[in-house]
Amino acid sequence: MIEKQLDSPIKIVKLINGDDVVCVLPKLQLGENSKLLRLEKPFQLKYIPQLTPVGIKDYVALIKWAAYTPDELITIPKDKILTITNAGVEMIKSYFHVAKDYSTNKEIPKTKQYKRRRLTDDENEELNEIFNEDYDDNGTVH
Repeated sequence: MIEKQLDSPIKIVKLINGDDVVCVLPKLQLGENSKLLRLEKPFQLKYIPQLTPVGIKDYVALIKWAAYTPDELITIPKDKILTITNAGVEMIKSYFHVAKDYSTNKEIPKTKQYKRRRLTDDENEELNEIFNEDYDDNGTVH
């Protein structure tokens, strides 16, 4: 399994700003003398702390790094890279699971209209019970 991991094009690129980017390093680059490096389908690693019964545990999420473009091939300056490492087996699996939907545009189509509806009196009352605090005349919460 280690041999497969080392042959994998999936890399973790550590940038000088602290970001960890998981991506494919395509074989076709711009040349050895180029000051740029191509990344294919880059995702930023986000560490999200979760409170569990045994303490705090980090959850790792992969978020599209260049979120506002449909481009799958992103070029970055080499001088912004701190290091490049091989991704582990679990990270490779996660990457392929998430990357299959990389170019899927999940925005709501502008042509689709959504109708707003007025809440019923009962729904309003229920929301008020949830969000309103009980204040006395002095502004003290009870």
